[in-house]
Amino acid sequence: MGLERDGHGHRKWWGRMLTLTTLLCVATTVSAGPRDQAKRIHDRLTGVPPSAQVLDSMEQSIVDGTPLDAAMLAMDDPNFYNTTLREFATPWTNRDQSVYVPLNDATATVIGMVRDDVPFDSLLFDDIVYVGSAGASNVAYAHENNDHYEDLAERRVDLSNPANLEQRTQSSLAGSPLGAADTAGILTTRGFAEAYLVAGTNRAAVRFATLNFLCLDMEEMRDVTAWPDRIRQDVARAPGGDAAIFLNDCLACHAGLDGLAGAFAFYDFDEDTQRLAYTPGSVQSKFLNDAQVFRYGFVTLGDSWVNYWRTGPNAHVGWNGPGSGMGAKSFGMEISQTRRFAECQVTKVFEKVCYRTPNGDADLAAVQTMADNFQASNHRMKGVFAEASVHCMGE
Repeated sequence: MGLERDGHGHRKWWGRMLTLTTLLCVATTVSAGPRDQAKRIHDRLTGVPPSAQVLDSMEQSIVDGTPLDAAMLAMDDPNFYNTTLREFATPWTNRDQSVYVPLNDATATVIGMVRDDVPFDSLLFDDIVYVGSAGASNVAYAHENNDHYEDLAERRVDLSNPANLEQRTQSSLAGSPLGAADTAGILTTRGFAEAYLVAGTNRAAVRFATLNFLCLDMEEMRDVTAWPDRIRQDVARAPGGDAAIFLNDCLACHAGLDGLAGAFAFYDFDEDTQRLAYTPGSVQSKFLNDAQVFRYGFVTLGDSWVNYWRTGPNAHVGWNGPGSGMGAKSFGMEISQTRRFAECQVTKVFEKVCYRTPNGDADLAAVQTMADNFQASNHRMKGVFAEASVHCMGE
């Protein structure tokens, strides 16, 4: 799909497939005039009012029947990247799902990938990270702390400028423990590791991956029919002396969860060094904790994983990935290549831009159309933000 430019010199890459969506959106937003619609699009995407010149151009695009062009013009505003996208991605990087945490490498990578139109499904498996340039910060990137990104935030560096925020490979960073095959997008960034690979059993890495990228928590993925052979030794098979509790409750989550968690068997966040640790060929000791609880349970000997949620009640996720594999990279592919990944990202964008959850037939149909277009555009997120803002521009 080639790059085009409209009469205003603005980039267009989403192609003709969105024409019908645009017409439908315009048909449902006749209550507000073009100038009001343009302002609402800009406000929702950036959080700030447009300049008179930008508003004029956006209004003309709406009058011309191309409101998506207006949305794309709004996203040229740095506030879309520095505020909207930062708030969009930050909750994925902490267990409280708060926006009030410092900028880190995971959030910066999301911002950079959207800015550069990098296919968003690769967020969970590519050898990629975004780092501030030498001119943007006097604090170098470090594996042991987050000072580099906090300095970028304190300096109010414009992350929409490619000269300030640059794409790198995680494996090429000085002192990285990871080879290219060991990386898995933001799943192997320091920010993700500090939040979800610290202490515990590394099950949190799976739980928050499904929550953040499939919009499904463990309770929603319960399946008592899933095969239990990967459930680890630390899970009692008869809690309180009642095996029925295991069969009807514990198994429902742990069969699928433990089947997938092996992908992170070689990863840890070392609290002493404050950095991601990777030990290829050597399972982290946390996977072998509490082996005496049920010694006949599964013993993790490598980083293999298998997805027992592909059939049964979770088949609706629309699994298209490998189904099983070794390590975090193939696990990330399993998550990001699902239909649910597309629907989840669209829904979160909708909620961010429209200030509400999708409800009613029109909204639900729009979400499905946007998910279709998201997948057809090779998972480019700007199109999702544009479509969502147009959908609710009359509200």
